Amino acid sequence: MHVVTTRRQHGDKVYETHLLRRSYREDGKVKNQTLANLSHLPPQALVAIKATLRGQVLVPAEGAVEIARALPHGHVAAVVAQARALGMPGLLGPEGRQRDLAFALIVARVCRPGSKLATTHWWADTTLAHDLGITDASTDEVYAAMDWLAARQDSIETKLARKHLSGAANPDRLALFDLSSSWMTGSHCPLAARGYSRDAKKGLPQIEYGLLTDPDGRPVAVRVLAGNTADPTAFNLIATEMRATFGLGEMVMVGDRGMITSARIEALRELGGFGWVTALRAPAIAALAADDGPLQMSLFDQTSLAEITHPDYPDERLIACRNPGLATERARKRLALLEATDTELSTIVAAVQAGRLSGAGRIGIRIGKVIGKYKMAKHYTITITEDTFSFARDQHAIDAEAALDGIYVIRTSVPANQMTAAKVVATYKSLARVERDFRSLKSIDLDLRPIHHYTESRVRAHVFICTLAAYLVWHLRQAWAPLTFTDENRPEPADPVAPARRSAAADRKAATKTTTTELPARSFTSLLDHLATLTRNEIRFLTVEGDPVIDQLALPTPTQRRAFELLAQPIPLTLK
Repeated sequence: MHVVTTRRQHGDKVYETHLLRRSYREDGKVKNQTLANLSHLPPQALVAIKATLRGQVLVPAEGAVEIARALPHGHVAAVVAQARALGMPGLLGPEGRQRDLAFALIVARVCRPGSKLATTHWWADTTLAHDLGITDASTDEVYAAMDWLAARQDSIETKLARKHLSGAANPDRLALFDLSSSWMTGSHCPLAARGYSRDAKKGLPQIEYGLLTDPDGRPVAVRVLAGNTADPTAFNLIATEMRATFGLGEMVMVGDRGMITSARIEALRELGGFGWVTALRAPAIAALAADDGPLQMSLFDQTSLAEITHPDYPDERLIACRNPGLATERARKRLALLEATDTELSTIVAAVQAGRLSGAGRIGIRIGKVIGKYKMAKHYTITITEDTFSFARDQHAIDAEAALDGIYVIRTSVPANQMTAAKVVATYKSLARVERDFRSLKSIDLDLRPIHHYTESRVRAHVFICTLAAYLVWHLRQAWAPLTFTDENRPEPADPVAPARRSAAADRKAATKTTTTELPARSFTSLLDHLATLTRNEIRFLTVEGDPVIDQLALPTPTQRRAFELLAQPIPLTLK
């Protein structure tokens, strides 16, 4: 018996007829007998009848195949693909189990930041640990791998510095440096100390770390310091190591006004071969703006920047800039702080007059809390006795500060034939890229903080792992910009002093929540989460002898396919 399908067309419609027939011979001739019309059966029933007539044995689907296990795969596969494209496994060191563990820690930090114990539990439920052969890794082995990686930090950073800070990759020889801090748990780490907290975690011990990047903000090196280390000390350390450890000379260091001070500039002069781009502090700007100084408001009548000179800065260029938008914001903020200070000081005056507060010492303590909270002491004159208190705004000081609103002065040793004034301003403003890296390190992507390790070497290793993960994230963000809300083609402002603007394409992406190819626009973290839904499935065939198992990927979504296309990598079945 067999099934015969005939088709006929009537107008625009095609009709199919499925007939069950029996073939037989009669008087030496082959004849067919129609046994039934199967046209009204569902398609799956027709398929089953045809297969049975061909001699195939059919069993229920749930009894033929089972998915033994499904492991999240897409996110780790993408990160590993990017890491291998950058040569990261070879950068870490020779092949071996410790390298595999260290590499897995970096990949895991990108995909799912967590403590080392949480990480070993997490990676066992992905293809990362299975393919690298580390599913049985103990916490002690992970710590040993961290120690192994920390011992190779100088070698790794030297290679990165030579790759990104020298030669054709960095023709202007620029290096950006900034300092940040993160709080710690526990109290036994020698590096833990109380200092100025950039995390607003007052009263908690912390560490500080200085991050060195190339001009595009790509992390290159990191140094961990005690939590009470001053910015200039950290800067001296990185400048010395650029020469001694990384073998780099003739570099131009870019740092903010608190990092590269006059004293640090003198230290750079003594080292030799180093230039600088930084900014003047407010008192120095006020001195330049004195009656006989070179910084006058008339400089900004036609332009937002002007190059000036002063004998206090020999062999240096000073680029004065005025940003009207910044001036307006500073004036608004100062007025708000003054009004808040007035309100709280008036409350203290009322308490003194009512007799609820007395004694010069007690009154002074109360006033100090208010003045310290809003940092407005320079704008007030205060009179305190044992039973009276009065205050008044110092309008002259307020007017003097307001006159300089929106003005900043950049100082540099780079000659004009090497870098124009506009390029110097853009270079200084590029420090925002280091700030972006710190946000990525600390909270947005990698959750460096809080730090739970209590030995000095493990703290350094933890920060170094996060820095290498930030190096990966930097490249992934660049590659995946078309799939995320990142501005792919931010326009260069005609005026370098003006605030940066988003492109029209980025505004459309943000408004419509879709990319230019009509795929959903996602955040970087959301894209990783979506890639994690691309699983690798272990499929077991129960009707075949031995119940063989094969690995098969789930069908990728358009976004998942595009993510790997942007990395110029195929979707791999395994990570090896």
